[in-house]
Amino acid sequence: MDVLDDSIVPEHAHDIKQEAREFADEYIAPNAQEYFDAGEYPHDILEAGQEAGLVAQDIPEEWGGRGFDLPQLLALTEEFYRADAGIALTLQLASFGCEITYEYGTDEQCEEYIRPVAEGEQLSGLAVSEPETGSDLAGVQTRAEKDGDEWVINGEKYWIGNGVEADWITLYARTGDDETNRYGNHSMFIVPTDTEGYDAEHIPEKMAMRASKQAHIEFDDCRIPEENLIGAEGAGFWMLADFFNHGRIAVAGHGLGMAAAAIEEAWSFTHDREQFGRSINEFQAVQHGLADMLMDFESARALTWRACEKVATDDNAGYWAALAKTSATEAAVDIAEQGMQFHGGRSVLNERRIARVYRDARIPVIYEGANEIQRNLIYRQAP
Repeated sequence: MDVLDDSIVPEHAHDIKQEAREFADEYIAPNAQEYFDAGEYPHDILEAGQEAGLVAQDIPEEWGGRGFDLPQLLALTEEFYRADAGIALTLQLASFGCEITYEYGTDEQCEEYIRPVAEGEQLSGLAVSEPETGSDLAGVQTRAEKDGDEWVINGEKYWIGNGVEADWITLYARTGDDETNRYGNHSMFIVPTDTEGYDAEHIPEKMAMRASKQAHIEFDDCRIPEENLIGAEGAGFWMLADFFNHGRIAVAGHGLGMAAAAIEEAWSFTHDREQFGRSINEFQAVQHGLADMLMDFESARALTWRACEKVATDDNAGYWAALAKTSATEAAVDIAEQGMQFHGGRSVLNERRIARVYRDARIPVIYEGANEIQRNLIYRQAP
């Protein structure tokens, strides 16, 4: 069964979707269980993705990328996450945060930092969340203070993808304390990870997406030159808000890919397994469960692709991004849970794909803004 057909995908994204599917079938899916069990960073698959021109290629052509637009990125994302969420996340985090620099940074910054990522020579990361601050972007406390022609950074970040592996990160830090302008107190910076005062270590073993690595970063009088400020001082919150609108469409794609994987597994298992002398898909209760899975999936996918168009044209982007992210990630959780139920006792075996999908699906409802926060955004921005 193939529920990720391209009939809903804009025609200009069909070729990218096919490239992504072929790559996922050759490199991601066959290695998914091995990397999940080992909890290791898939360097070889990342390198293959870079050579195939499917990693960091949302970067504009002028800086070495293929200039994927949002529909092309979503089409690729569905395919990668259908094959495996952990490896897929590593591939997408290879350029995490780059959009902020190529949208708001200088040509000099793009030449020095963006081009090497597009060409597969470097990795980037984005540092926003903190140990005590997740979705409250205006409450972030890591601070950057101006000292002559440098910025001095102190604080810590948590759950940072590529915090150890990256050559540089985009840092979201406090630069002001104006209580009358809560959303104007933060700025964005480029921080090379070999800078003195930057210390990162991997967060211990996770229950899911184990092929992707996150870090705890501490900044201790970490000094960067003043030209590493991205855009205008105090504009960080608004840069990040726009970045997350695009990112939440991608995360909706995370959910759709995992939901598709769960449907495939459940459909195959229920049609192959026999109980009481007949295939269990012949039981009406099972048929209804499979029908519910398909309805949830198709509803979330239709909404996500509509939202993709809205966000791409900046048409009430925050509202549509929140709708898509919430709908698709929660559909993935529900569909994976139903898939577990159909698999019975075998569902809890680590060797089962459905078990991996079930664990992985629980993560995107939290990252890129917890879904409780998304519901706030949906209500406040409803047209």
